[in-house]
Amino acid sequence: MAPYLLLQREDAGQREHALREVFNGLRYIVKTGAPWRWMPNDLPPWAAVYQQTQRWLAAGCFEALVDDLRAVLRLAAGRKAEPTAAIIDSRTLRSTPESGERAGYDGGKRKKIHMAVDTLGHLLALHVTPASAEDRGEVERLARTVQAVTDDQVEIAWVDQGYTGERAADAAAKHGIALEVVKLPEAKRGFVLLPRRWVVERSFAWATRFRRLVKDYERYAKTLAGLHVVAFACLMMKQAVAIATGS
Repeated sequence: MAPYLLLQREDAGQREHALREVFNGLRYIVKTGAPWRWMPNDLPPWAAVYQQTQRWLAAGCFEALVDDLRAVLRLAAGRKAEPTAAIIDSRTLRSTPESGERAGYDGGKRKKIHMAVDTLGHLLALHVTPASAEDRGEVERLARTVQAVTDDQVEIAWVDQGYTGERAADAAAKHGIALEVVKLPEAKRGFVLLPRRWVVERSFAWATRFRRLVKDYERYAKTLAGLHVVAFACLMMKQAVAIATGS
């Protein structure tokens, strides 16, 4: 993955720390949820890791890595490189003192993660809004990004009942995607596994394996979104390694 993270030559004179160790520092923060200043002594200084992380996020390095890994994993699973279907959903994160007052309100929660995945659960698009934002209003942004990363291959997206109505359907149709609402059974008793929709719920569950993503610890929404992409890149790299080694 080094080519995705090399914003300058690896032997550049101003590089003081090994790129692998800087990335290990980022992985440590996302996985453990530790504050940046608690970086262990056997990793580069927290300031160096933080500054390089912001450069990576600004350059879209992890988005490019996720896009290529998704194609590799889909081909390994016997699918086409680009999906023709997606699943869209959102989850709300509780705030922390670090996240400030810019988040908006949804009960006692503050930030909302809007995400689209393919039918295998691999990330297609993700962005962050205040928790007060309606799901219907974010469909167009998700659909636009999904089509951009799949070369306009996605034809249908499954959603829950929070996306009903002409507003969401028209927003998706504008980008060539038909929304299909997966409804709860009328006689629901206890937990019900909804067709298609369980895939995106599983992807959200994967993200919560990374403690930094369990709550909103970030001062900026773009950092919160970027760290989610980092987490999915780590998950997908692990799957790719398992396939390559046959384990």
